[in-house]
Amino acid sequence: MKATTEVMTFSDLGLNEILLRALEREGYTTPTPVQSQAIPALLQGGDLLGVAQTGTGKTAAFALPILHRLLADKRRPAPNTARALILAPTRELAAQIADSFRSYGHFFRPSVGVIVGGVSHRPQNEMLARGLDVLVATPGRLLDHLGSGRLKLGTTEVLVLDEADHMLDLGFIVPIRQIVAKLPKQRQTLLFSATMPREISALADDMLRDPTKVSVTPAATTAERVAQHVYLVSGGAKRDLLVELLNDREISRAIVFTRTKRGADRVAQHLESAGVGADAIHGNKSQSQRLRALDGFRKGRTRVLVATDIAARGIDVDGVTHVV
Repeated sequence: MKATTEVMTFSDLGLNEILLRALEREGYTTPTPVQSQAIPALLQGGDLLGVAQTGTGKTAAFALPILHRLLADKRRPAPNTARALILAPTRELAAQIADSFRSYGHFFRPSVGVIVGGVSHRPQNEMLARGLDVLVATPGRLLDHLGSGRLKLGTTEVLVLDEADHMLDLGFIVPIRQIVAKLPKQRQTLLFSATMPREISALADDMLRDPTKVSVTPAATTAERVAQHVYLVSGGAKRDLLVELLNDREISRAIVFTRTKRGADRVAQHLESAGVGADAIHGNKSQSQRLRALDGFRKGRTRVLVATDIAARGIDVDGVTHVV
């Protein structure tokens, strides 16, 4: 007789039935390795150190246990407080994390808010005044609200640092430590990072108490799933070559990286003038401009998204066929 290997499902992890219904609605049945390792540990209330890259399913790995916790204790958050705080390096990633919480919480509607720079303070102030179950934020704007007294973290139960190494790259480690100082000592803390440089390891040592450690890699390496090509071309001919490459109709959705914000705008304008639908995304764009560009790219209205490396971090768009 052949031995059979049972495939773990989300129902095996001990999650609330309401969350299982939402996962079924989203079409998810089998947890990824980071989810199957992290979720049971987090449901026990302990801290976690996760070494996991984008694409491993780490957002659900922390979002589902937080939502399970909220379902187990449905008390309303007090005004100007948040029961769970998730810190993310970029506005785009913060928005995507919030969308995931809303999707997984579809059948019980937790209050989820986003605090990022580049938008007006007023709607954020009004949102904070009502109190939130889940607050997703970038560190800079969050510190503004803490300084004004519009947000108090003394009763926050869960802290998540997502893409901690990217926050290190952006110079957010000192702001993060300032934020953590406002949190209660008795809390659940999760830290996720694709890499563990010395500064992140020190941060984890300071913040986490006897954490469960989870380390996973994406299912396929870059070499296995990506065909790579190098074109040797003089600087003055780069844009014309780019137009020629992107005129290939097999390229249905492409991201072009530039070193500078000004370069992103110039490349996008050059592509547009050559008849290639393109839009740019970088830190000098307003939040509404960035969201509009992402939405157009995601829905296929724009074939090419030109971005700086920092602005593109955390972007999750299906169907990207080419990266330049």
